[in-house]
Amino acid sequence: MAINRFVDRKAVSAAEAHLVRVADSGSARHPHLAALVEGSGRHAARDLTDAVHLLCKIHGNHPGLIEQALALSPSGAAQQWLGRAADGFERERLYLVRLTAAVGPLPSTPGAAETEATLLTQRHAIEILAKSERHGCALGAATALVGDWWPIRRLLDRAAARIGIESPAPSLPDEASVIEVIDTACDTPASERALGFGSEQMLLQHSGLFDLLQARAEARGDY
Repeated sequence: MAINRFVDRKAVSAAEAHLVRVADSGSARHPHLAALVEGSGRHAARDLTDAVHLLCKIHGNHPGLIEQALALSPSGAAQQWLGRAADGFERERLYLVRLTAAVGPLPSTPGAAETEATLLTQRHAIEILAKSERHGCALGAATALVGDWWPIRRLLDRAAARIGIESPAPSLPDEASVIEVIDTACDTPASERALGFGSEQMLLQHSGLFDLLQARAEARGDY
């Protein structure tokens, strides 16, 4: 007689799915970021300068995504985590702004108007995520930003090293706190879906930014 065999498998939590999403779809996977961090090409300094400037145009303004999400967050675990994340990201923002001033002017690149239009669209998309009324969406975007900042920080530190600026110690919440806040704050299927949407969209904005940076490098003849 045939016997049905079932293998019990532990359901993947929202936090685990989030970490996999950041690892699989985050900036660390983008080939242009890897090229920037390696920085071995003859146009490496120019490409790094371009990356720092465009990152500052996206994340250098205050309030940013995390601060906006914090302002609209109800009291609870998510609000507490967002408060810590906002404090940490403010220090990262100040580092980015200082580095932008130090690396020199934005490299002259064909298609400047198109670049500005794309950056405006990305900033608007990020603001929509931060102000979303869907429970979990803003938290998903904020936790994705924090998780995806680590490979971006490597790029910033590479640029700082080239011009002799000391890199400050990282100040963002660690992975354990991200897991804890997601497990605590996203306790319904709807909030888990919203968190997944928010994180996916944030990662898409970063992917689009590095696509833009690569296209700008190609337009300058740096590839």
